[in-house]
Amino acid sequence: MKSRATQPVALTIAGSDSGGGAGVQMDLKTFAALGVHGTSALTCLTAQNPDEVAAVHAVPPKFLQAQLKTVFGGLRPAAVKTGMLFNAALVREVVAFWKKLPAKSRPVLVVDPVMVATSGAKLLQPAAIKALLSDLLPLATLVTPNLDEAEILVGRPLKTVDDLHAAAVQIRLQYGCAALVKGGHLRGTRQATDVFFDGESGLTLSVPFVRGVATHGTGCAYSAAITGYLALGLPLPQAVEMAKTHITQSISQSVRIGKYTTLNPFWS
Repeated sequence: MKSRATQPVALTIAGSDSGGGAGVQMDLKTFAALGVHGTSALTCLTAQNPDEVAAVHAVPPKFLQAQLKTVFGGLRPAAVKTGMLFNAALVREVVAFWKKLPAKSRPVLVVDPVMVATSGAKLLQPAAIKALLSDLLPLATLVTPNLDEAEILVGRPLKTVDDLHAAAVQIRLQYGCAALVKGGHLRGTRQATDVFFDGESGLTLSVPFVRGVATHGTGCAYSAAITGYLALGLPLPQAVEMAKTHITQSISQSVRIGKYTTLNPFWS
């Protein structure tokens, strides 16, 4: 009898995007593109398309807990990411579940601190930001803030690539996790530059901007790619580098859907 191929498991704890371009839907597509089995624990249902988030419905915290218990009970993930957590109760539920796991057997945890949608809609309530910073980040392996989110984490404006480096170092020192500070929104630059720092290794990842392509879902896909590569067993710096290549190609080889463009995680 022919032996079956095996796939590692990754988990996304995030919101559903009814438009399919971000959130859990994009995470699962990214996992699949990398040859990783994707599981999910939904935090919110959203009514959205690339232009707007029309409505958000948060799941009860106990239902999030049930999803996490069931996934870990039968399909224990090798790597986990969080995306849209929305409110403080859901952040605390993730933290409580994580702390109950034996410390030595916890999967790697990537936190994408989703605070504001590309459309401008707020996706993390103020009390949830406080809980994320004080309770969740100290448990994380890596946090992946964009420019606006990184400014909240470090409490000051970031205007240059040197500022990104300083922010990555501060986040590592302040919260104990590695940081990937994404500079795609920096003004006056010709390249999309991201800075990674884990306390030992530092990376500056720069590629030319891909013009004329909407970036809805980019943060989700980027953090999901890192999570997928970690599930495949890559060390963190290499996972970040490969994820940068993956997201760059997903953008440059994007496809048209209706009147929009969307990332193409299956570019390869």
